[in-house]
Amino acid sequence: MSDDQDDIILSELPDDELVLQMHDDLYDGLKDEIEEAVNILLERGWAPYRVLTEALVGGMTIVGNDFRDGILFVPEVLLAAGAMKGGMSILKPLLAETGAPRMGKMVIGTVKGDIHDIGKNLVGMMMEGAGFEVVDLGINNPVEKYLEALAAEEADILGMSALLTTTMPYMKVVIDTMVAEGIREDYIVLVGGAPLNEEFGRAIGADAYCRDAAVAVETAKDFIARKHNRMNA
Repeated sequence: MSDDQDDIILSELPDDELVLQMHDDLYDGLKDEIEEAVNILLERGWAPYRVLTEALVGGMTIVGNDFRDGILFVPEVLLAAGAMKGGMSILKPLLAETGAPRMGKMVIGTVKGDIHDIGKNLVGMMMEGAGFEVVDLGINNPVEKYLEALAAEEADILGMSALLTTTMPYMKVVIDTMVAEGIREDYIVLVGGAPLNEEFGRAIGADAYCRDAAVAVETAKDFIARKHNRMNA
């Protein structure tokens, strides 16, 4: 977005301009600049959670919207997510210390028999960029691994990915096992992957099918908000 990055001295920008510059730098995938700016805001007395929400999540929201609208593509989003991770590496220990509120926690992994992970990785990065804590189980996950992680991590959301038509049905195995064990209603279940569609998501008992990472983030936010509303009712 910004062509004159070399002329900008981040430490000389007032807070509001620095945050806007961080949005630009996230968009452009500039990890070093994001890390520098995060440290500047912290030195100026910003709370870690404020840096996360206003600077990093604010910037990644723009990235997510443009990805959804076809303005940005996967390589650019991965760069932005990498820059976001640089900032998060500074904030994570501080957020843990301050007990900052979190958006929610997601366990995500590709299902048993499937070794594709680019889509899953992108969802995980975008979820982190939106303020979620993400536990990535990787590829080829049996039902036991999902359920163990959900319990151990005290997660809110289970995300399952599949890229093969032959591995798609395993998502139903996981959900049916959750139903049998009486824990299905404890978690939000989101599914995604190229061969899936909304009808399949409904048929296997998932809460939602997400066609891409941007949709996954918005869907997760919506379900978490509903969950909080029910708890506070």
